[in-house]
Amino acid sequence: MNTCPNSRLHISVITGLAGSGKTTALNAFEEKGFYCVDNLPSFLLDTLVKKTQEGELHNNRLALVMDARDPAFLRSASILTNLQQEISLEIIFLDTQDDVLLRRFSQHRRSHPVTPEHSLRKSFASERKLLAPIREKATTVIDTSHLTPHELRRRLHLSFDDCQPEIFKVNLLSFGFKHGIPHESDLIWDVRFLPNPHYDAELKPLTGIDPAVAKYVLENDITRQFFSRLDPLLEFLIPNYINEGKVQLTISIGCTGGRHRSVAVAEHLHTYFSKRKIKATLCHRDIDRGP
Repeated sequence: MNTCPNSRLHISVITGLAGSGKTTALNAFEEKGFYCVDNLPSFLLDTLVKKTQEGELHNNRLALVMDARDPAFLRSASILTNLQQEISLEIIFLDTQDDVLLRRFSQHRRSHPVTPEHSLRKSFASERKLLAPIREKATTVIDTSHLTPHELRRRLHLSFDDCQPEIFKVNLLSFGFKHGIPHESDLIWDVRFLPNPHYDAELKPLTGIDPAVAKYVLENDITRQFFSRLDPLLEFLIPNYINEGKVQLTISIGCTGGRHRSVAVAEHLHTYFSKRKIKATLCHRDIDRGP
């Protein structure tokens, strides 16, 4: 039985823009042992939850891809929200930049399901407007623009704790500004003011994970001053986010290319949170891009 010991029912609802990777995301949950349903009609949700609570599925972890464009979806989401004393719920919204969506639809020669008679860009705009209320209700937003299917699956495996999804956690994401800002960010810290290993011939081909690069970035007065100011800010922010009921916080750290400074700082922050017993995930979005 693929369940967590002594765990209540957990439901991960996956929704988002057409072409954003919902099927790939569902596969990631299936790999983790979830009972998965693709394109579940909203009117069947009540029945599925009831049958699961009665033990008929022999699995207390569900991952459901649902069409947020269905007028009944908001009602279903409200029903789940009202059940949060009995179940653990996450709503995962997948977002993608228009240029990337355009390329994906063009490659597969697909028309858009919302307004097939319009241009793709007009369809994207219509869908974004339609889904805006759902995006606001989501517990997690992931921008898949720069993620391969493998990277999205890995990101989900890292980000979602099967047994304790209600525990507050910090998602640390390093990135390069020249590759675009992550849309799922709650906080964005620009560390391009720190010393840049890119201009050191020996360090340039390495990344912020390498000790030599980490030492170069972290062990200097500017970085020490940065952390001396950042520590009290985090000590103030985290408890207040928790008190507000926020279950996770995505902190994105950016440098120019996303390989050196942002990686080193994100690694440092991951250690910072671990020492304080705060659950933290770590993703280096652009580390494998060329120098």
